[in-house]
Amino acid sequence: MGKLSRKIETFSPDLAISYCSPEAARISFGLGIKHIAFCDSPHANAVMRLTLPLIQKLLIPQVIPKNEFSRYGIDKKNIISYKAIDAVVTIKRKINQNESLPFKNNKRKNILIRIEEEEASYTSKSSKIIPIIKKIVDQYSNENIVILGRYTKQIQNIQKIVGKKAKIVKMSFDGKHLLNNTDIFIGSGGTMTAESALMGIPTISYNAVPNIIEKFLVKKHLVKRETNAEKISNYIKKTFESPNKINQNRAKIIVRQMEDPIQKLMKIIKE
Repeated sequence: MGKLSRKIETFSPDLAISYCSPEAARISFGLGIKHIAFCDSPHANAVMRLTLPLIQKLLIPQVIPKNEFSRYGIDKKNIISYKAIDAVVTIKRKINQNESLPFKNNKRKNILIRIEEEEASYTSKSSKIIPIIKKIVDQYSNENIVILGRYTKQIQNIQKIVGKKAKIVKMSFDGKHLLNNTDIFIGSGGTMTAESALMGIPTISYNAVPNIIEKFLVKKHLVKRETNAEKISNYIKKTFESPNKINQNRAKIIVRQMEDPIQKLMKIIKE
């Protein structure tokens, strides 16, 4: 932060914008720079305590009550809600169609599994995904199974369990392009789960980090919450057997009702 603050002081900005970054909050505060932040994760207790008392404006999804954030030291009048969830921005951007994907056989169904975050301050070290992965690789070995890992050690541990039954990769792909080619997504309930749901992909959340956005998506029937490996396997089977595009239609309706958070940001900047 010492090195960073010297660079930022030389640049001398009038405004900082971040996704509730403790470094951005501390440096902006120290240099007297106004700071606008986005956040949809009040469960990130440590980050909230390090940022919210120091910023001027906070933009949040309307589905999250303002008091979830104001308890960390920001006045409610400085919290601005928008009628959307953050994933609506990322799913509307253009994708790199030429990027190669980890799914190999086009005649097979594509199952994408995202391993939960293990290193964040708000997570526990117990893994819910291991029995789910074991069940899926056992039941669906004839399909394309791709597991998205986060850390080298985490990937190595999963590799010992699945062997050659699934492809394990780090998240180095365009997420939207990857999801566009996915038949079913199993996620921990975080950002990629929300993106998958809003794109209308059959989505299962094993709810590794319970949060308000995930609850909203479950309530809107865009996400199926399930932690039982057997039930998840049955849901995948049912999804593959049904040509019904109800998920896509439901997602399109909900996305159309959402506003653009970026426009809200532009309005706050002008003010």
